[in-house]
Amino acid sequence: MKANLQNSTDFILLGLITHPAFPGLVFAVVFSIFLVAVTANVVMILLIHMDSRLHTPMYFLLSQLSIMDTVYICITVPKMLQDLLSKEKIISFLGCALQIFLYLTLIGGEFFLLGLMAYDRYVAVCKPLRYPLLMNRKICLFMVVGSWVGGSLDGFMLTPFTMSFPYCRSREINHFFCEIPAVLKLSCVDTSLYETLMYACCVLMLLIPISIISVSYTRILLTVHRMNSAEGRRKAFATCSSHIAVVSIFYGAAFYTNVLPHSYHTPEKDKVVSAFYTILTPMLNPLIYSLRNKDVATALRKVLGRCPSSQRRRVVDLSRKY
Repeated sequence: MKANLQNSTDFILLGLITHPAFPGLVFAVVFSIFLVAVTANVVMILLIHMDSRLHTPMYFLLSQLSIMDTVYICITVPKMLQDLLSKEKIISFLGCALQIFLYLTLIGGEFFLLGLMAYDRYVAVCKPLRYPLLMNRKICLFMVVGSWVGGSLDGFMLTPFTMSFPYCRSREINHFFCEIPAVLKLSCVDTSLYETLMYACCVLMLLIPISIISVSYTRILLTVHRMNSAEGRRKAFATCSSHIAVVSIFYGAAFYTNVLPHSYHTPEKDKVVSAFYTILTPMLNPLIYSLRNKDVATALRKVLGRCPSSQRRRVVDLSRKY
């Protein structure tokens, strides 16, 4: 099979663990996380759509984050699960290119969206009277479209260049999906210049949202510090704490991947960090928001409370009918 792959354009994904002793156990753990992540994000999207009290700019942006996380985890994990049960862990050239493009688009879009969510919290805390004007529906739509477009520009720029290099070495990618650094290691030409330019591009993409987040939360902290009301401080902290937790998790992993020099990287570390923000983060985001946000928790209880009552009504109606 390896001899045939040398003359083909297909790749082999070695997986998160190259030779797992218990592939069934790894499959069960990853599948469980995948199921929880998809369910939690879909529930979050439905709650925001169904509950009129959640029809606000903050929750509109949060619903977009859940959409990104749902698509994000579906790009890599199903293929990873398939490979755990299959002897042939092959991914086609086009499949690899599609993974890279979607991964770059969604991670770039999430970078920008988290930055804009910080701006939303800044306006809510520091300029509450102007909030309806500064965060109206058109501006929210512009933010969301801008996040998706900004992310897709990263995908459109980097994917064609990455896949245009000749890959004449082993076709085995030491990863569980087609992440650019792991793919470039298979190239038979020098890619150092391209990697430097890509590094600069990634740092720039990180600096823009991080600058927005830093300025927004600096202003928020100054405003909260001036508040005389302890209740006002508590509400401001509750409003921002979930977003701070999500930002810390996501940007911490992104900082390791995109900013730290090559000397800090090993294939094993890279796979673990990639697994963290491609598998765990999409699961943690909705859980953090649902557990730390009273509005979401109330909406969830309200929906769950409807189910038994609606079932009881059906039983009563049927008994009356017959």
